This record gives sequence, structure tokens and C-alpha cells, in this order.
Amino acid sequence: MTPQQRRRRARIAAHASWANTSDRTARTSSGTKAFLERFERQVDPDGALPDEVRAAMAKHARTAYMLQLAERSAAARRRRARSQDP
Repeated sequence: MTPQQRRRRARIAAHASWANTSDRTARTSSGTKAFLERFERQVDPDGALPDEVRAAMAKHARTAYMLQLAERSAAARRRRARSQDP
């Protein structure tokens, strides 16, 4: 099987799986929880801060992370645009 055929089969399977999922939030909740906990561990690895302080700091860490992703994405788009210019 070629890589394109494997990729196409995987996409079909993923769409079929999501088509049979009635509660999308429940299906993704453990991944979402782990993603958010990552930032709490980052800002307070020892768990010494009060919950409210840790949550506020984690929110800022998450926002910074998302902004960094956006910046990297924009830079990649600029590079692609430059490489396609005649």
C-alpha cells in the first residue's frame, strides 16, 4: 500500500469514528485535561502555589504558548510565500 493510500484510509477511519461519536467533549476530555495540566506543572512544578495563583499563571503560560505557535505559523507562511515568488 502506498503512503497516499494509507493516509486516505486513515482519514476515512478518523471521519467514520467521529461520525459515530455523539459526545465530542467526553471523547476529548482526557487529552484536554492533560494539555491544561501541562501549564500548571510548568509554572508550579512543586505544587506549592495557591490554586488561584497557579491557575492565573498557567493561563498566561498557555496564552504565551499559543502566541508562540501563531508566530511560528506566520513565519512559515512568509517563508512559503517567498519561496513561491518568481
